[in-house]
Amino acid sequence: MARLNTTCPYCGVGCGVSAQVENDQVIAVSGDRDHPANAGRLCVKGTTLAETLVPRGRLLYPTHRGRREDWDAALALVAGELQRVRQQYGPDAIGFYLSGQLLTEDYYVANKLAKGFLGTANVDTNSRLCMSSAVAAYKRAFGADLVPCSYRDLESCQLLVLVGSNAAWTHPVTYQRIVESKKRNPAKRIVVIDPRRTATCDIADLHLQILPGSDGFLFAGLLNHLVTNGLVDRDYVHACTEGLEAALAAVEDIDQASVAASTGLAAADLAQFYQWFGETEQTVTCYSQGVNQSATGTDKCSAIINCHLATGRLAREGMGPFSITGQPNAMGGREVGGLADQLAAHMNFTPDNIERTGRFWQARDMATGPGLKAVDMFRAAADGKIRFLWIMATNPAVSLPDTALVRRALERCEFVVLSDCSAATDTAAYADLLLPAAGWGEKDGTVTNSERCISRQRRLVTPAGEARPDWWIVSEVAARLGYGEQFSYQGAHEIFAEHARLSAFENGGCRDFDIGALAGLCRSEYDDLPPTVWPVPAGGPPQRPFADGRFYTPGGRARFVPVVPSLPQSPGQAGTAAPPEPLLLNTGRLRDQWHTMTRTGVVPRLMRHRDYFAISLNPLDARSANLAEHELVEVSNAQGSVRGLALLDEDVPAGQVFSPIHWSDQFSGQACVSGLIPAITDPVSGQPQSKYARVSLHRVPTCSWGALFSREKPALPPLLYWSTIAVAGGYLTLLASALEALALRDPLLASLAAPGLRRLEYLDTAAGDVRDLGMHGDQLQYALFLNTDRAALPARDWLAGLGAELGPAAAEGGSCSALLAGVDPAAADVGRLVCTCWEVGEKQVAAAIGAGADSLESLGASLRCGTQCGSCIPELKRCLQLHHKDAAA
Repeated sequence: MARLNTTCPYCGVGCGVSAQVENDQVIAVSGDRDHPANAGRLCVKGTTLAETLVPRGRLLYPTHRGRREDWDAALALVAGELQRVRQQYGPDAIGFYLSGQLLTEDYYVANKLAKGFLGTANVDTNSRLCMSSAVAAYKRAFGADLVPCSYRDLESCQLLVLVGSNAAWTHPVTYQRIVESKKRNPAKRIVVIDPRRTATCDIADLHLQILPGSDGFLFAGLLNHLVTNGLVDRDYVHACTEGLEAALAAVEDIDQASVAASTGLAAADLAQFYQWFGETEQTVTCYSQGVNQSATGTDKCSAIINCHLATGRLAREGMGPFSITGQPNAMGGREVGGLADQLAAHMNFTPDNIERTGRFWQARDMATGPGLKAVDMFRAAADGKIRFLWIMATNPAVSLPDTALVRRALERCEFVVLSDCSAATDTAAYADLLLPAAGWGEKDGTVTNSERCISRQRRLVTPAGEARPDWWIVSEVAARLGYGEQFSYQGAHEIFAEHARLSAFENGGCRDFDIGALAGLCRSEYDDLPPTVWPVPAGGPPQRPFADGRFYTPGGRARFVPVVPSLPQSPGQAGTAAPPEPLLLNTGRLRDQWHTMTRTGVVPRLMRHRDYFAISLNPLDARSANLAEHELVEVSNAQGSVRGLALLDEDVPAGQVFSPIHWSDQFSGQACVSGLIPAITDPVSGQPQSKYARVSLHRVPTCSWGALFSREKPALPPLLYWSTIAVAGGYLTLLASALEALALRDPLLASLAAPGLRRLEYLDTAAGDVRDLGMHGDQLQYALFLNTDRAALPARDWLAGLGAELGPAAAEGGSCSALLAGVDPAAADVGRLVCTCWEVGEKQVAAAIGAGADSLESLGASLRCGTQCGSCIPELKRCLQLHHKDAAA
């Protein structure tokens, strides 16, 4: 058995993973104790990585419009279509849409081909949706996309301000580092700024529950407060910055009273935050999608940076504005030029940079200016201007806003190539050519995390089927276009070396991104490359960014940016008499899921914390809509609608609803929340406003509910609602219909029919109770339960266990009767999982508390919950608090 170290493919924390490999299989994974990002800790998603390396759902060979192709024919087809479109329509008719899931080497080769040899800068990435506003703000202030902080700063600061970040769920390992730092330093203060009360608020000394989209007012007012109260570091401002007066003029009328009115905050809470920020030198402001995903996201990030520049809280331990990324290699994509407004190696499209890069690449047809950003690229495809689109490792038919427009674009585009691991995604349904890409554990390369740490992802097993690394696919296409000499890579190490050389090429300290010291790595040195934080120039040791007070602006000074904050608006809201929809929609991630669930959705235990698609709303709004918990609710606006189970949650403020972003047409019937989001973008960064839309909701009447276990994903008839999850040995689907149970049975059974099935059934038409089993030999193929009352359906845990094999005796005897009964007295019902690591359910937690467990420590001792990744600790605390509250009552 071999033990190999690699890096987690999920969030931007970039945790090191230690994998045990035997017989070309990953047997188990654990945290790499020597990796600086996590020191051995993994969240539940990372812990279950070995369970994602399964054949279920994989794309195994090239497919052209439903027909299998060999690689040579598929690659020739891509090259031929590129040549045709380029010759007929020009290079601007070509677009590449990449992903933060790619490795840096994949990114580099795709960017090089497009911008250096095809002459198109229409190369963008799903990272545009995540952190491009932070990039734009860093570049405006510092002259470079250079994150000036590290995870150690989150630990050593005395005041940590978390803005638009539910780190407990989205960056759980970093969150646990913060938790531990507060235990070591109880005087440390933590402020959480978020419209919802999230799990992250568990460690907050102050939760500022602002109105959605009002962050800009909060930090513009903070700058005013700092100046008014003499809290500006005049020496630092004079020596290292420019533009303060213009920035102050923009906020001179934004006092605490106006901030309180715009944000909805209590005056006392606002004053407390301003006081803490003003008096605490070691302050880090850590921000994520809640700030970035806005039509004014760049200005919001600039407002935060302005406050740090005004106080000189930058380039020293425990201070700085820290944008934490959402994806494992969003930073690596930025390094190689994976955004349409970047060239390569953090170079912009200036004449000097274009000439320099073209000379280095020996490029024949350099792009001469920025290309189309993500939303604009798909608009161009919908308008018939983009004729060839190559999508890699992402699912834009689900993740981009205004999904109706995106799907029209994919339908109209003359040729769509999708390189992916997954055979069935919403985007794959529109692709002309599917190319099987190697996934995590199947290829070599590097990723860069949120603190600029470059780590190795290593090949652990043989790629599934005919899958190949993305860099190989692109290089082979380049060779067929006549560029074989410039793309003759024999491995990822050669690509990385070229990337490192370009970063240092004619640099001389004028560009921030420089990893020239790594340019000479041989294959074995690349294989053994330890986690490395850039910059690492060849000419000397690295230093903390901006520690010398020098920035990458023309004048060498950091720039204040005038920010005039505004509240978000929906399309058509301004200047119209039509009343807006009454509720505000917020979106975000769940603890155990990732993006559109193409990876996490195949792991049964990751579906047990939150299983079926549900929409969270305040009980007051539910009461107004005559909605009870778990009834069916529709949320809609002019863009579209989604349907889900109503989840009543007092942590969602009245007047707001929250929907997770993960569900697609592969997992639920009407749950793609991006369809409700208008394609409004930040004018500077191009990042869409993905966390804000106005909506209305109403209760959807149902006549019957159903639960279906099936070995394969079912092809369902039209329904009011369905949501499918993976379980051991098959799938479990919850469904709702406007038909009575008996009328619904036949169309459902028609979708499940197969030769040789033996049926067993039970009917109680008066009670609306229908049960039907399908057996193939000794094995259960499906189990269907329909009832007027959802509460009368069998327990979820029992249904999820139906994938176990039935032996001959069981098939003949009483077990089938027990199956029809829909209950097993011996089966344990643990309830919804709270701790996924140890599979501890909420009913087990409640029982342990009832038996005397009165602390996290005692719960951990009896059930082990909360003792591994720590992601469940906020929920465990909530369980304890509810018990104590009930006991007191």
